Amino acid sequence: MRFRYQLLGPVTVAGGDGPARLGGPKQRAVLAALLLGANRVVSEEQLFDRVWGEAAPASVRGQLHVHISDLRKIIGRDAIDRRRPGYLLEVRPGELDLDAFNGAVAQAHAELAAGTADSAAHRLRAALAMWQGPALGGVTEPLLALEGPALQERRLSALEDYFHAQLEAGWHIHAVGELRRAAEENPFRERLQSLLMLALHRCGRTPEALELYAGARDRLASELGIEPGSLLRETHLRLLRHRHREDDAGPPGSVGAAITPRQLPADVTSFVGRADQLARLDALLPPAGAPSFAAQSSTAPSSAVPSSTVPSSAVPPAGAPSFAAVATIGGGAGVGKTSLAVHWGHRVRDRFPDGQLYVNLRGFDPDGSMMSPAEAVCGFLEAFGVSGQRIPAGEAAQFSLYRSLLAGKRVLILLDNARDADQVRPLLPGDPACLTVVTSRDQMAGLVAVEGARPISLDLLSAAESRELMARRLGAGRVAAEARAVDQIGALCARLPLALAIVAARAATNPGFPLTALAEELREAHGDLDAFDGGDPASNVRAAFSWSYHTLSPDAARLFRLLGLHPGRYVTASVTASLAGLPARRTRLLLAELTRAQLVTEYSPGRYTLHDLLRTYAAELAHTNDSEADRRAATHRMLDHYLHTAQSAGRRFSSQPPITLNPTLDGVVPETLTEQQAVDWFAAEYPVILAAIDQAVDAGFHTHAWRLVCALTTTFFHQRGGWLNEAMTTYYRVLDAAERRGDQTGQAHSHRGLALLHAGLGHIDQADTHLRRALDLFERLGDLAYEADANQGLTWVSDLKGRYDQVLFHAERALALFTAAGHRPGEVVALNNVGWAHARLGDHERALTYCQKALELCEEFPDQIGEATIWDSLGYAHHHLGHHEEAIARYQQALELYRRTGSLYFETRTLSRLGDTYQAIGDQDAAHRAWRLGLHILDELRHPDAALIRAKLAGPTL
Repeated sequence: MRFRYQLLGPVTVAGGDGPARLGGPKQRAVLAALLLGANRVVSEEQLFDRVWGEAAPASVRGQLHVHISDLRKIIGRDAIDRRRPGYLLEVRPGELDLDAFNGAVAQAHAELAAGTADSAAHRLRAALAMWQGPALGGVTEPLLALEGPALQERRLSALEDYFHAQLEAGWHIHAVGELRRAAEENPFRERLQSLLMLALHRCGRTPEALELYAGARDRLASELGIEPGSLLRETHLRLLRHRHREDDAGPPGSVGAAITPRQLPADVTSFVGRADQLARLDALLPPAGAPSFAAQSSTAPSSAVPSSTVPSSAVPPAGAPSFAAVATIGGGAGVGKTSLAVHWGHRVRDRFPDGQLYVNLRGFDPDGSMMSPAEAVCGFLEAFGVSGQRIPAGEAAQFSLYRSLLAGKRVLILLDNARDADQVRPLLPGDPACLTVVTSRDQMAGLVAVEGARPISLDLLSAAESRELMARRLGAGRVAAEARAVDQIGALCARLPLALAIVAARAATNPGFPLTALAEELREAHGDLDAFDGGDPASNVRAAFSWSYHTLSPDAARLFRLLGLHPGRYVTASVTASLAGLPARRTRLLLAELTRAQLVTEYSPGRYTLHDLLRTYAAELAHTNDSEADRRAATHRMLDHYLHTAQSAGRRFSSQPPITLNPTLDGVVPETLTEQQAVDWFAAEYPVILAAIDQAVDAGFHTHAWRLVCALTTTFFHQRGGWLNEAMTTYYRVLDAAERRGDQTGQAHSHRGLALLHAGLGHIDQADTHLRRALDLFERLGDLAYEADANQGLTWVSDLKGRYDQVLFHAERALALFTAAGHRPGEVVALNNVGWAHARLGDHERALTYCQKALELCEEFPDQIGEATIWDSLGYAHHHLGHHEEAIARYQQALELYRRTGSLYFETRTLSRLGDTYQAIGDQDAAHRAWRLGLHILDELRHPDAALIRAKLAGPTL
């Protein structure tokens, strides 16, 4: 069913049967918060803040779940998807009034830019008619206070655009009345006042327009204590036909001879790549050949003021005309922000015939000598020929003169290395023909939100771009001759442009050095940043990073250092909180600070990354600034987090017997996951947990190491392509550590894990050896549950060997031991294995009895993999009894569960058998489809069973 959601007025939802009955303000607020983040994950913490605010009770999580459940009853369970760390509400095109409104406004902006103002006016009027009252009617106060003003700003901006379109279309006479009412209702909206002045002027009522300005100025002064802004003043001046004129003999504020500034630094000759970012910058340019304001005004009738005097800077980012733009280029230290801005500036400088301004605002200089906006604007005034004695004394007058000089001109303004939005705002021009590009290590969210700046993010180079950079600096021949070494250098430099440039400079000044030797030198440095020292602060990676680090608050700086102790490339907000021993909310605020400083990147909600060189720098700082005890405690908390989360998550879908864990250190908050979240967590975290196990061995946390191996083993995520060999190396290290310490429990679990890895690789004899060693150790330890588990493993190995009598022996032994241990989930799996053994021995009716009983008991336990295996066994027995339709249905059930848990190897076994059943009923096409899919997975896993399916595909066709 399709729904219609309304936010632009009372919050409502309507289906095919009309409006749905929603609950009170909290339920409406939950729905509204999800709709405001439609088709994106809205975290539970965000929902708490937006719906309950500071008054959130201790039971807030439970209350949220109740509201979500009630909403699902109204709009369908599938519409609201539980995705860590929150919920996602799927909204299709045309269902949400806010989306329709935004789309209409964006289309109207495009029509304005194309010169079809009448069409834009009609579209904007229809968009404004979507508002059925104040937005978010009926929600809680926290959500209304947080989101209401922004939505109201969208409506007012669209209203201003509507009046602007009317004036562009020549409908000023019809617009005056409605425009006046809007201006009176919003007396401090300067754009509305400016538009009304223009409408009055075009109606021949210029004196009334000038009186309107005088009234607005008095109102601003008396009620707010401020002068009119540049937009209102400029409209007033143009109505009076007064503009600043160049006059060498003039008073302060006058200018001398006309000068066209050309301040761009030299272009970067070795610039490479960044095609997407260059294209996004190109999209901000005015259409080629479009006249500047000065050209327009020179041809306009003296009685008319061109409508282009109304800047579109107040238009929201989604639809702002591309020729009135601010772009922010954000990225971490050394990523090439200035190079991109300068290179692009040289590419397009002909599009800005009135000049190009450039200033390094020194926002992150280590000596703290950040340039003030006043200092920067004085430099710009001088660039336009305003001599020092004619620069006004007051800062407000200086900025006013600066904007007046830019009026009617096409100027490119490059504000490099800005610290924050406050440093930039005074330097933004008021004229729509100018374009401002800001580079910063800060994300400049304020400029994006308030000024409608277009954010452009700059990340590391791609592998191809890294090779091209080296070729530009060293010559294509030298790079082609040692292509592999060049790729290694790129990886060791983390593909950071600054690091690559430093290494390339060393290679260029030593042309006899083989690049292979240089790559080996970097590898032996193990990421030591001394290898990336170009001899001065501007070409020193460590120094470049330090300039961002020293801007952090003390708590954020500590968190950054601790991230250097984390072994994985990616880190979640949850494990970061445990690593630092901080509450989750405080951790998220600090991670946001690190993200703004471009020291970490939030690549998906709640998941963060920092490249290898930054991680090395963070680890350096941790070893310099934090005591060994503090570092060890942080590592302990991190390992506790992974261990307790892994054990809890594994219980959600696996029958593996639990192991005893020590209590966590203070400050550790393991994640609580649903069944599907647990599956997703293992899939995402598997390589990180492997790295954490290696770190545990290195740091002497041996008990954590083997327990993590145990928690990881029977999830079968090692079956995902590419991880088997990595896991094998790690597991052998854990076994070696356990043997050196004489830890029999650790040895037993390590052998068990290695057995399953070898079985996954098709090494049946090695798997058998490790399982029997594990079985012997578990018997000595008196651990009945894991003795049973080892027998369970031997049923699998015996089956792969074709020893079906041994399959039955070990399955029955496992069943007896699980029963004695009181481990009911294990009993269920063992029952299925007994049934499987009977099926392999040809007694398929008896097999069905055991497997059906296992299936009935399986409902008591959340073991998706175990349940899938039972369905597979039932399918096998039905196939051999000639019940082919039943077999196909059972195999499909197994496949659904295997896919849900990511158990790729087990999925291929069922696909192989499903193909056999299809072949048995003569559906050769379906059989081949199943086999080909299984073959594709096995090839991805590099598993030897691929040969068996290839043989089936190559066999005779029925």
